[in-house]
Amino acid sequence: MLNKSSETLQFFRAWLSEPLRVASVTPSGRALAALMVSEVSAETGPILELGPGTGVFTRALLARGVVEENLALIEFGKEFAAKLNADFPRAKTLCMDAARLRHVELFHDTPAGAVISGLPLLSMAPRTVYSILEGAFAHLRANGAFYQFTYGPRCPVSRPLLDRLGLKATYLGGTFANVPPAAVYRIQRRKIRRPRATTAGSP
Repeated sequence: MLNKSSETLQFFRAWLSEPLRVASVTPSGRALAALMVSEVSAETGPILELGPGTGVFTRALLARGVVEENLALIEFGKEFAAKLNADFPRAKTLCMDAARLRHVELFHDTPAGAVISGLPLLSMAPRTVYSILEGAFAHLRANGAFYQFTYGPRCPVSRPLLDRLGLKATYLGGTFANVPPAAVYRIQRRKIRRPRATTAGSP
């Protein structure tokens, strides 16, 4: 497993080579990791992690009691994916573009309970974000949640895009202990309101 300095160096090199695909020049801090996984536990079931990088959120998930075999790690960077596979051999690590998630088999048709996303959505084209969310929610159970952090002042998924996908975003919290400061949002499917039953003679 990488020590802190070598992990930061690996992350910085990845950022230099692909700044639009790597969210920051340094890995996420412990405070942000704790906030990202605060609503997750062993009872959540299978968990899909997008853009795990050096595995900061992955280790936080394991600390919350999540079983390694219940993790699917989707990482585009080949160097990161190789290291994740070595550090978490019982997890399912796939080196691929998260925008192509929809048609990938992950947990033998068992829906995931949560998605933990470290992807830099703000630097991505709207159609790419749409594909990522559509694919992720195709693997999520009905009441599952998608957790996304951002360095921006609002949810990184636009309201029109949320409306198009039938989703809602809720601010979960923020931390100034991270460099840079970050906020976390929970994104879920909107509940469909059923029409009220009417009785005979009612208007």
